[in-house]
Amino acid sequence: IPLQVLTVPTAPYPDQRPSTSGLRKKVFVFQSKRNYLHNFIQSIFSSIDLRDRQGSTVVVGGDGRFFNRTAIEVIVQMAAANGVGRLIIGHHGIMSTPAISCVIRKYKAIGGIILTASHNPGGPDGDFGIKFNTANGGPAKEDLTNNIFQISRTIEEFTICPGLTVDLTTLGRQTFDLENKFKPFTVEIVDTVESYANLLRNIFDFAALKELLSGENHIKIKLDAMHGVVGPYVRRILCEELGCPANSAINCIPMEDFGGQHPDPNLTYAADLVDSMRDGQYDFGAAFDADGDRYMILGKHSFFLTPSDSVAVIADNIFCIPYFQHTGVRGFARSMPTSAALDRVAKATKIELYETPAGWKFFGNLMDAGRLSLCGEESSGTGGDHIREKDGLWAVLAWLSILANRKQSVEDILNDHWLKYGRNYFTRYDYENVDIDAACEMMEDLEIMIADKSFVKQRFAVEDKIYQVEKADNFEYTDPVDSTISRNQGLRIIFTDGSRIIYRLSGTGSDGATVRIYIDSYEKEHIFEDTQVMLAPLATIALKISQLHHRTGRSGPSVIT
Repeated sequence: IPLQVLTVPTAPYPDQRPSTSGLRKKVFVFQSKRNYLHNFIQSIFSSIDLRDRQGSTVVVGGDGRFFNRTAIEVIVQMAAANGVGRLIIGHHGIMSTPAISCVIRKYKAIGGIILTASHNPGGPDGDFGIKFNTANGGPAKEDLTNNIFQISRTIEEFTICPGLTVDLTTLGRQTFDLENKFKPFTVEIVDTVESYANLLRNIFDFAALKELLSGENHIKIKLDAMHGVVGPYVRRILCEELGCPANSAINCIPMEDFGGQHPDPNLTYAADLVDSMRDGQYDFGAAFDADGDRYMILGKHSFFLTPSDSVAVIADNIFCIPYFQHTGVRGFARSMPTSAALDRVAKATKIELYETPAGWKFFGNLMDAGRLSLCGEESSGTGGDHIREKDGLWAVLAWLSILANRKQSVEDILNDHWLKYGRNYFTRYDYENVDIDAACEMMEDLEIMIADKSFVKQRFAVEDKIYQVEKADNFEYTDPVDSTISRNQGLRIIFTDGSRIIYRLSGTGSDGATVRIYIDSYEKEHIFEDTQVMLAPLATIALKISQLHHRTGRSGPSVIT
């Protein structure tokens, strides 16, 4: 009997504006507000022209967090009712964000729905998120997310096929007949690890990596998947194929609450990995966030590699990766808050450098136009043009390729890099869950202050250091591909020595506001000092100018990276 399609009346919610990372809320918001999930999913489907939607392919997957399976059941029922012809879903509903980008491109889907709140906590009391990626495999652009938001504000009904249920545990194809539909609706449950692994085999020299990781003089590594989606990918690719011992990969079983951890790969939340690396028994360590797009790399004795330095070193050693030997290098890019370390490599190699707002969609536009090969963000994101998302496992294999080629440690490679280019000392202070009104008022007053002509050339003295303002603005980006303009991307104070202080409100949390302060300072001579000591004068200036502690009532940052 063909399954029934229903049209259900609903009422809109005013708070479903997706950020660069989609719609993120506490789980209880999706659970407690009637049709909250249904409204947003319908808004996504309604934003796609019916002619494009009819009979199309859409990819669905998530990081396995709590509410993932419930959301997939609703998405399947609504996709069928909205004319989608085929859904490709990860086994058990789980698929890393990089793999989703890969699968969208492989199957020529019109897009993908990603269920993740990235590095935010999971579980019944945690966060849940929904992001829509378009046909290029990358995050939806602002005009599309604005359209989704406008639809969500006026929605009156949604369509659904409530009798349709899918088995997520069995690989293969499932078909369903719907009333008034000429063709059956198809769901394919796929092994996304294999699709993604095959992509990586065509990028890296797996034979060289296997020799590095399991050959006669192999290095010892430790990998922490933080109970996120990357666990099965690490096991299959690093352990089974490249020969790492099984016990070198920990926390590889995806859990709905990430084992009670905060799945953010930094020195604070991946403290167990940091501690296990201190005694020097491991040469290389890495951790991954919940959905697999972010990473952290540690060298021997827990030597920390900043994401800003990471992308710069990969750029300088890019031909250690066979993929780039074949394709060449079209350009480098970094987000505006990321340190200028990459700029120095671009200048030395005479390769075009793009400075974009935060958000991977800006990189994707440059990649689609054939202008960009490698890019990175300071927020633990690095990637190439093989997909249109940042890719934590790709970044780790890129670094292992450099180690295999240069036969040096992480620390020695970075020290050589600083000796060659100088060092950009960089840090970020996160003030999380700040009252949003207080945060917005502070940012508005700060913008008024730095926009005043008298602010330029002001001098700030801290101990024996004097900094003079050369430029101050609210960063604005004109896309060189389509000439779209993105305004209000962060307040910048740039000093005459190239040092920078940047203030931004982050849009990736579900509670309150996150105020971020980024500090970047270049040194040619003093390159082996402590980062926080070297940046203390600029940090003092940043807090003095913003009066952040006074304005927000916060005495210190939640996280320092």
